[in-house]
Amino acid sequence: MIENVIYSALGLCGATVIGSIIGFAFRELPHKWNDTVLGYCAGVMMAAAVLGLLLPAADMASTPWGIAWVVIGGMMGALFLNVIDFVTPHLHHITGLDPERHTHNASLNHVLLFVMAIAIHKLPEGMAAGVGFNAADTTDAWTVTAGIALQNVPEGMVVISPLLLAGVSRVRTFLISLAIGLLEIVGVVIGFYAGAASQMLLPVMLAFAGGAMLYVVSDEMIPETHNHGYQKQATYALLLGFFTLLVLERML
Repeated sequence: MIENVIYSALGLCGATVIGSIIGFAFRELPHKWNDTVLGYCAGVMMAAAVLGLLLPAADMASTPWGIAWVVIGGMMGALFLNVIDFVTPHLHHITGLDPERHTHNASLNHVLLFVMAIAIHKLPEGMAAGVGFNAADTTDAWTVTAGIALQNVPEGMVVISPLLLAGVSRVRTFLISLAIGLLEIVGVVIGFYAGAASQMLLPVMLAFAGGAMLYVVSDEMIPETHNHGYQKQATYALLLGFFTLLVLERML
């Protein structure tokens, strides 16, 4: 069991690093391609949340009250990230290409805000992957891991360009991307041990992770991809990302 957790954590971190390395070849990624890639990532994350977390959580809940707790868990996951989004200083647009001032941003520089925005998303992603390895059947956990790893590669690509354009050195940019990837390892470990603490709460925790991921897709990723006039490309990319993970889930 613990071996699976380790492999999942290393895979998520490695996918982020691989995407970052590829991203160095694209110093200036146009909004058209940025929005298309991010739309694909949004589709993959949406599919991972639904197919790998929310549906398995609903299957575990055998009573109407169990389903109710799954719904509550999903809403609490979204509310959790809503609160984090409100109290943590960061740039709301996760690619960092567009500036936005928050009330807590006055004392922080652009790069730090950008890094914090990405970090907010990576920790719950890791938790979403880790919690599922407490189930008797880990197929869904591997689906979530595969989905997150799949979207980590293009996401890792699109976050490099803003750092380089902001004047951050290539070495520092790579170290930042590595640190972001390591956060997912922490998230996987937290999610696994939190799920192991109580099997009775496992469906709720799966739903919590799924709700958090859907919140990120709706509140951050989709608005970003629809903000520059390329929403059609982003929409079709989202659908392609969703169906990619659907096919992958059937193959696992």
